[in-house]
Amino acid sequence: MRVVIVFLLAWLLSSSVAHAELTIRITQGVDNPTVIGIVPFNYTGTIPLPENVSDIISNDLRRSGQFGPIDPSHMLSYPSHQEDVIYRDWRLLGSEYLVIGNIDPKDSGYQLTYSLYDVVSQQIMISNQVVVVESNGLRDMAHHVSDAVYELITGIRGVFSTHIIYVEHQKAVRQYRLMRADMDGARPQVLLKSSEPLLSPTWSPDGQSVAYVSFETSRPAIFVQNLLTGKRQQITNFKGLNGAPAWSPDGRKLALVLSKDGNSEIYTIDLASRRFSRITNHFGIDTEPTWAADGKHIIFTSNRGGKPQIYRANIAGGGVQRLTFEGNYNARAQVAPDGKHIVMVHRRANVFHIASQELGTGQVRVLTETNLDESPSIAPNGALLIYATKVNGKGALASVSMDAGTKFILPSTSGDVREPSWSPYFK
Repeated sequence: MRVVIVFLLAWLLSSSVAHAELTIRITQGVDNPTVIGIVPFNYTGTIPLPENVSDIISNDLRRSGQFGPIDPSHMLSYPSHQEDVIYRDWRLLGSEYLVIGNIDPKDSGYQLTYSLYDVVSQQIMISNQVVVVESNGLRDMAHHVSDAVYELITGIRGVFSTHIIYVEHQKAVRQYRLMRADMDGARPQVLLKSSEPLLSPTWSPDGQSVAYVSFETSRPAIFVQNLLTGKRQQITNFKGLNGAPAWSPDGRKLALVLSKDGNSEIYTIDLASRRFSRITNHFGIDTEPTWAADGKHIIFTSNRGGKPQIYRANIAGGGVQRLTFEGNYNARAQVAPDGKHIVMVHRRANVFHIASQELGTGQVRVLTETNLDESPSIAPNGALLIYATKVNGKGALASVSMDAGTKFILPSTSGDVREPSWSPYFK
């Protein structure tokens, strides 16, 4: 059955393209990855393709840690149609699955027709699926195929078509850049340049805007920027601290930290009415809010017990509950999409790691082994998270699976990178 899926690129950002890219280095995968053959796609055009689609798909699946793509040089045949598939060839290579396809020029873009086979059972899982993109959409085409293959085999929705934002600090020119890129670090774009620090970028739930903290007004202020138009709105301008914005699940409110009343407290703001509501009222330092999945609670960091720990407050009132008890430092919590786990910065043996905690049982699991890990952000499928760390003394981004079985690092080719945030799924 042929299903036509049309992708029209909607990156209408007016910002310039950055030359500094993130490069991925896989440091750990599962012990027995699923072997898969991604055959180089047959191309019927005469003008060379600007991107190698089959290579992008192979790299996507390899980065997931769940798959071990076969090197094309080791393949015994290169089928591009169903009648060309000889299952024996792929069984000899230990392949469990096989992807083949054809790329044809179409109007001002390209059309990919691809199929996925279960080699062991000799069954067709995807038959002649069609993807059509504009001329600059080959990477989108590849990521879409990766998502489809990954989900059908693992049962987990793929995140290869999602994006990340992060802050890049170029010390040589004393410049901070708010960056956007594919989840693999490709196609970086500059959203904002500033000579003053940029902090805490975070995606809106619909993926159309970001909120962040900028010091461009000589003190910290919270801005919201539309990613399609580039239009910015300044949300706060109080004396003292204005920080740590976090979107509500419906995108109508921000939770944030203000010290306008003399102490660091958690507030929410309704973005339509610009009405503020105070959530916490304590002499301790309350900071780093995030929303629970139900949209009725705020999870935040506080030292009200003497050391930084994670707490939960009902936005309608009714008291504050402490969530973390293991270790003397837990901070910067983020809630998993299933609402059952949080990830956080957790100190153990005087080293800062990223850890997860099951909210129901309180069970804590350390996910990372690097030093000075911070700013975790969870992928929308809940299977991976991205965080900031140090590599050879330089700020870098890294990713780890929630079961700690898969890890990769994304060092920057220019400047320190920090403060990552993983996008939601795009509609």
